[in-house]
Amino acid sequence: MLESGFSSPRDSYAAGSQTLETQRSSARLVDTYEADNGIDQDTGEKAFRTDSTKLTKAKKKAKSVPLLVFGGLLVFVVVVAAVILPVYFLVIRPDQHHNSAAAQAAPAPGSTSTPGSNPTPLSNSITGGDGSLVTTSDGSTFTYKNPFGGYWLADPSDPYNNGAKPQSWVPALNESWTFGQDLIHGVNLGGDFYFEPFIIPSLFEKYQTGAIQAQDEWTLSQAMRADASPGGGIGQLEKHYQEFITEVDFAEIAGAGLNWIRLPIPFWAIDTWNDEPFLEGVSWKYILQAFAWARKYGLRIYLDLHTIPGSQNGYNHSGKEGQVNFINGVMGLANAERTLGYIRILAEFISQPEYVDLIPIFGMVNEALLQTIGRENLSSFYLQAYDIVRSITGVGQGKGPFLSIHDGFQGLESWANFLPGSDRIILDTHPYFAFDGSPNTQPLSQYAAMPCNSWASGVNGSQQAFGVTIAGEFSNAVNDCGLWVRGVGGQASYGGDCSTWEDASTWDSSVITGLKQFALTSMDSLQNYFFWTWKVGNSSTTNTVRAPLWSYQLGLQVGAIPSDPREAYGACASVGVAPTVPFAGTYLPWQTGGSGAGTINPSVSSQFVWPPATMAGVTPANQVALLPTYTNTAPVETLPMPTYTFTTGGSTSTITSGNGWLDAQDTQGGVTAVAGCTYPDPWNAVSATLPTAACTGPAAAVPLITPAPTRN
Repeated sequence: MLESGFSSPRDSYAAGSQTLETQRSSARLVDTYEADNGIDQDTGEKAFRTDSTKLTKAKKKAKSVPLLVFGGLLVFVVVVAAVILPVYFLVIRPDQHHNSAAAQAAPAPGSTSTPGSNPTPLSNSITGGDGSLVTTSDGSTFTYKNPFGGYWLADPSDPYNNGAKPQSWVPALNESWTFGQDLIHGVNLGGDFYFEPFIIPSLFEKYQTGAIQAQDEWTLSQAMRADASPGGGIGQLEKHYQEFITEVDFAEIAGAGLNWIRLPIPFWAIDTWNDEPFLEGVSWKYILQAFAWARKYGLRIYLDLHTIPGSQNGYNHSGKEGQVNFINGVMGLANAERTLGYIRILAEFISQPEYVDLIPIFGMVNEALLQTIGRENLSSFYLQAYDIVRSITGVGQGKGPFLSIHDGFQGLESWANFLPGSDRIILDTHPYFAFDGSPNTQPLSQYAAMPCNSWASGVNGSQQAFGVTIAGEFSNAVNDCGLWVRGVGGQASYGGDCSTWEDASTWDSSVITGLKQFALTSMDSLQNYFFWTWKVGNSSTTNTVRAPLWSYQLGLQVGAIPSDPREAYGACASVGVAPTVPFAGTYLPWQTGGSGAGTINPSVSSQFVWPPATMAGVTPANQVALLPTYTNTAPVETLPMPTYTFTTGGSTSTITSGNGWLDAQDTQGGVTAVAGCTYPDPWNAVSATLPTAACTGPAAAVPLITPAPTRN
């Protein structure tokens, strides 16, 4: 049985190149600043407003002289600040560590102001802070709201500029992030590039009465492909990519005091095989757009490979609900080999100089079901994936991302001392009380201390016994109520009436206060976290969010989520629960890419061989040599880089860089089926017959990939 309240799955009911265009006018920055901020370009004077006083131009020349001098100096200072401060952070101060331990201190109650400089907003400019006007790629505009001193930055002539900050106390993307000192206050963008019924109910509600009932993305894709009516077809998914999460969401995330996003993506952003019905490859250009928006607002990315061929857990968010065919069953090894290919492709892309500072964490497999797969085999896969990635990136700080592994729903303490001497591995846990099988009918006031009692000591202990430990998911769900939270047709285990929990408009002040306190103690207990999820879409039947406990955005709007995450600091102590062994904030050097990183003792690594000697779901289990396998003889798939175009002075320029592949020495072929071999259905092979002999097929040549371009 899973640990009470600590770690359980969300769905525990189931056993060429893309072009991003931006345009920029040729007006000088100073002229733009003057025109948009009410400065008379003939006199250099401006009307300034403070909280209590409005200063206007003097009507007498004698009195206007000092004002002119003062105004001229002030304009000069403001313009210099608007230009020099961003330049300082973008050019003069790159790659320096910003010690935010003091700056992240909890604010005074009710306070939203923070120390630090905020660049003066420049309308239609390359950077701006609170109150600045942002022009999006489609020409629409919105006002940036960020009370925390953060600023956006978008220079069309330098699209990989990493100078933006989400808040004044958070290191810019071109500054060092120090785990143990800088804290992750993050949110997931669940349902953006893959689909869960409770997050995007309207898409699934449309297909509940036809020949194919949509319950996961597999059946949703099948139903859409079979729908030839106006507005039907698989193209509905691309429309969702375009509309569900927009640039405004990224701006709001930074403005909510959050500094990271966890971005779950499916493997079919790269390709699909055989009869897999998923929409192949189309999401990638929108994933690139998400990368660009995160960069613009200074948000770091935890990139999460959320779906795995054959399914790693049998839950609907793995792509197909039902069987676990990843390191389990007759196709368990082949599906794992295919997965390693996707991990390699993504690692090559995100480790390029253009993305290495933007995407510091790579989650290689989301929520692999350890109790089915087995700890030894899952550990062997993790080590094999680690070796592949580090052979691409090299070892040590700044060389590729931290690699995240999930605890498999078996508790943090069970991973203590895993692979000592490895280079930058993070342990990820997803704690939810909603799925502990309990009725969860106790008063909300009793929930406040639960995260502190159930989670805090485990997180503190893991940071000392394992290393960097984060909560890649948690939510405000005190129960499992909500439309399709348990999946299409699933039944909540909640012991009361779910109707209140499915409609935030019915929540009174006591409910809102109780939920906010639960959010605060959850954040304080987990320390480094990503809320699941930023946004939940409306139901098409009610036009409302019917799983409101899972929406950070809605929680902010109604007051059930703190407007400043720093308000959570000390929340456990405030309810009488203090951590017994608080983490001191310093990891061993090898755990963060320092001295000793990449020196796993052979006596340890030899315990986790790949391929494994046995396979769960196979009888007899030790006949791994007979299992179907793939081979590395196909042309390598590389993910396309974006091409940026911008217009200035009447001429259009194009910016391209990289080729999607960091390591030119990595010339092994891509994963493919062995010629002449037959395979059982990779998504339905748990009960398939074990072959009586291994199929190796004819030998094939290994193609080379295109070498990486020369970088200036």
